[in-house]
Amino acid sequence: MARTIVVSGGGTGIGRAVAARFAAGGDRVAVVGRRAGVLEKAAGEIGGTALPADLSDPAGVERVRAELAERFGSIDVLVNAAGGNAEYHGGPGGVLERWTSNFRANVLTSVLPTEALRDLLNPSGRVVFISSVAALRGSGGTSYGPMKAALHPYAFDLAAALGPRGITVNVVAPGFIEDTEFFGGSMTDERRAALVAQTHTGRAGTPGDVAETVHWLASPGAGHVTAQIVQVNGGAERGR
Repeated sequence: MARTIVVSGGGTGIGRAVAARFAAGGDRVAVVGRRAGVLEKAAGEIGGTALPADLSDPAGVERVRAELAERFGSIDVLVNAAGGNAEYHGGPGGVLERWTSNFRANVLTSVLPTEALRDLLNPSGRVVFISSVAALRGSGGTSYGPMKAALHPYAFDLAAALGPRGITVNVVAPGFIEDTEFFGGSMTDERRAALVAQTHTGRAGTPGDVAETVHWLASPGAGHVTAQIVQVNGGAERGR
């Protein structure tokens, strides 16, 4: 039976790969994100529904909730993949501005929709947060790692709250994933080689690697897996 899947950040990168994986399996997929054109293109390519909104804005989140409730009534899987390092993309320069920007981009875009949609989740539903290896080992002095780390205890508490309804809540923490917009124009050959060298598998990750992990967490086979951080980084978090 087809499920209803909601993927934030579903227009590009990891979010798009996740959305495409569920759509390929016959599920109904709604992708949510800020950039309407990008989102609509992705939805058209995978056969999904585009719901443009700024998920750091409560008004935008409430609009998405109302549309989902009207279209689908309930949802089965919520994947919070929206985010990114604002400091890589010409974000504000001051400490307050940089930390606030990454808080909005990585914490609010996950917490606000999750809180708004939790009552729409069906029994045996799934919630997945996309975090980062940076939450576990630091992010080179930027505010990105701390903001992703904030999602971990939130997910643990949410798992306890939703567990009695049969709903699982997990975190997926990718490492270096190629073919995304994450690094903007800052990636060099030297930096790529250094990141790959940190892995035990000797390669960069792909959006598909993360998508397959998320898809498994949303499967019946992962029904007793909850309040976990699943790393998808080729062993990079262990270092060399």
